Amino acid sequence: MATSRLNGAQPSVPLLRDINTGITAHPRTALPTVATVVTVVAALYFGREVFLPIAIALLLTFALAPVVSALRRIGIPRLAAVISSVLGTFSALALFSFVVVTQVGELAQNVSLYQANILTKVRSLKETGVGGGIIARLTGVIERVGQEINKQEPSQPAASQPQREPVPVEIVSRERPLEILQKLIAPLISPLASAGLIIVVVIFMLLEREDLRDRFIRLVGYGDLHRTTEALQDAGKRLGRYLLMQLVVNILFAVPISIGLWVLGIPNALLWGLLALALRFVPYIGPIIGALLPLFLALAVAPGWSLVLWTAALFVIMEIITGNVIEPWLYGSRTGLSPLAVIVAAIFWTWLWGPLGLVLSTPLTVCLVVLGRHVAQFEFLDVLFGNEPVLEPHARLYQRLLAGDPDEATDHAEEILEEQYLFEFYGKVAVPALLLGEQDRVRGVMDDHQLRQLAASAQILVANLDDSAQEEAEEDDLAAGDASGSDKEKAIDAEVGQDIDLPDGTGLAVVCAGGRGELDDAAAAMLGQVLLTQGAVTSKASFAELLPASIRRLQLDGLNTVVIGFLNRNSVKHARFMVRRIKRINPAIRVGVVFWGGNGEDHGETTGKLANAINADFVALDMVSAVTGALSRDLPVALSTVAKRRVRRKSPARRKETLVSAK
Repeated sequence: MATSRLNGAQPSVPLLRDINTGITAHPRTALPTVATVVTVVAALYFGREVFLPIAIALLLTFALAPVVSALRRIGIPRLAAVISSVLGTFSALALFSFVVVTQVGELAQNVSLYQANILTKVRSLKETGVGGGIIARLTGVIERVGQEINKQEPSQPAASQPQREPVPVEIVSRERPLEILQKLIAPLISPLASAGLIIVVVIFMLLEREDLRDRFIRLVGYGDLHRTTEALQDAGKRLGRYLLMQLVVNILFAVPISIGLWVLGIPNALLWGLLALALRFVPYIGPIIGALLPLFLALAVAPGWSLVLWTAALFVIMEIITGNVIEPWLYGSRTGLSPLAVIVAAIFWTWLWGPLGLVLSTPLTVCLVVLGRHVAQFEFLDVLFGNEPVLEPHARLYQRLLAGDPDEATDHAEEILEEQYLFEFYGKVAVPALLLGEQDRVRGVMDDHQLRQLAASAQILVANLDDSAQEEAEEDDLAAGDASGSDKEKAIDAEVGQDIDLPDGTGLAVVCAGGRGELDDAAAAMLGQVLLTQGAVTSKASFAELLPASIRRLQLDGLNTVVIGFLNRNSVKHARFMVRRIKRINPAIRVGVVFWGGNGEDHGETTGKLANAINADFVALDMVSAVTGALSRDLPVALSTVAKRRVRRKSPARRKETLVSAK
């Protein structure tokens, strides 16, 4: 019947196991102190003149390391490979800058030619307003406010002093050629010096890459070489692949933009394509900025509005194709960052390091996420900025059920059911979620209202998954007709490496009952739905129907098995009482008990010994063993007699004789 299709992901950090419920949880993430955060941010802000070139050099090192390795594999010496890679990269950047500057100069010379078209469009916009035009009204208001601000109170001149007109004065400064040259060169000294420093640092980082790696490992990770090596490899792969693939994506975006703008007749199409290539490295706002300037130029070069619309359509279509086809095809979301983290990182690094910080925001944040993923002290960085779920599936489901939101819990369940069978979802996610609720109930942190709300939400979740259960039952019926199974299931089973076959329940009638509370009833409803997908006829019984006052009214005729579930594993005596009562009512029925969330060696007893102790036909600890026991066609276990100690009463004569002999 059903076959397991997905292995649970193994956590990478140590887990804590609760003795009473059997569930596991991650240890609490340690957060840095406010003083630590303030100190680090202040050091980055005030030391940006030092840290910014080093950050750029580090990212370029990650980007060029695969190129250097490829050159070395074909026999080029290390020094030649490093120098050629660095010089080639910076030569390409210099050529890019030269083309952009040339195109900007050409555009500046032709701006005056577009003045008439701009004025024509401004007049047409003025005429579109009602009652004199909206633009004219806004312009008049702004002018009046400006005049009021700049107006000065006239001073009262003395009557004896006639007013004199101000004498215009023109200051002419004569500068020497050396001073003019100094003013031209001075602004370029700092960028050129930074670029030269970055080139030198990149060369030395590439030459001493292995030595720097060893020093880093010795400094921060000598006690755990495996984790440190994994972190370095992960960071290198993520950053190198991200920067390379982002460059490829931007080129594939910029080339059609340049060709399209040239076809439309937009001047300096090469300039706008290069700017689109560069600005797409800036997350989210970069493509918008890259589209604004060509749109403004389209507004200026043609008298009508059609060119503006065609230009806007070109950018929109290319952005849709790039974002939904090219990017997922090349690298998808391999950066490991959530969308919100990208935005927050862009704001933070821009505030910290200016425009260059905006360009470097995504790669730098990727480094922080990799650090948090592999170093326990920085785990909070992965929690804050990573795109992996921060809550385990069962904890997330429990939170939604506890909040009284079964609809979102159903959406979460349906996402998991796309990859797993129903019994896997209930066994690995839903029942552990109920175990968290039982744990909170035992600790006394959950009141009656929350308990009832949690149980009701869980029951609604089960009802919402009726359609999924029906679809799975139909799929199993179709698969049963094909002995070989579907190719998809074969591929998944081969990949997963496990095959769990649940028995067929056709012709069996099973009652699933809760043991001691509403949460037990919800777990019983989940088990009943799984049995239904296996072909059995199932019904539910509340824990209230198993109370001593009402258990005899339970309808047991025509049933094969009764399964009683307990989330509280300290219910062995209660389970023994229920099993014996039911077997006294109907000795021909099988009675099984499920202690959810345990394992075979808990309390030093195996399930077989525990079943003998409580006189049950079977004892299960998880969903698979519960379904297997419930659908078993074995004969029921006979009710064992309890040896009672009988006190023999003595006759009065015998008691008198005993007393005399005692005296």
